[in-house]
Amino acid sequence: MSDAPKTDVPPTEDPRRPDIRRARSVVIVNTGDGKGKSTAAMGMVMRAAARGWKVAVVQFIKSGGWKVGEEKIGRRLGVDWDAVGDGFSWDSEDLDRSAALAAQAWQLARTRIEKGEHRLVVLDEITYPINWGWIDLDEVLAAVAGRPARVNVVATGRDAPGRLMELADTVTEMTSVKHAYDRGIAAIRGIDF
Repeated sequence: MSDAPKTDVPPTEDPRRPDIRRARSVVIVNTGDGKGKSTAAMGMVMRAAARGWKVAVVQFIKSGGWKVGEEKIGRRLGVDWDAVGDGFSWDSEDLDRSAALAAQAWQLARTRIEKGEHRLVVLDEITYPINWGWIDLDEVLAAVAGRPARVNVVATGRDAPGRLMELADTVTEMTSVKHAYDRGIAAIRGIDF
């Protein structure tokens, strides 16, 4: 990060491609070690709800007891919200139970995708149970690839599997440059959850 003045000039030629087409739906993956993966997905939830879309969020790590702000407002907007996990793996008293909850969350998410009633389905923090072997990657790929035409899917979490990123239309990797936690600052209600 440099404080040097920018020497770039604003573009004067239209950078948009002339061959743009409309897609019925897309698959988006937000991954990387930086903050903002779920936050970006929640922004899409707000956009979709504002457009009158039926939206579902399935959270694979967060539990219903977390009382996160995005769930509170999402429910007010009519979002079908399922926080099925039981928290961070290092806080789990029974990882077998955590794995079973992740499998339960996947079955719920899969049903939501396959029924085609929701135009947006967010699979929040799904990469972790996939990478830990709690959810079968091939099942996830098949459900997402075979989704009804108007179902958009957003998957979040660190270390997204390469095959999931290949399937996606858009992949964004959040990179951590600096984080308050590194200085010992705890998560803040309203900013972080």
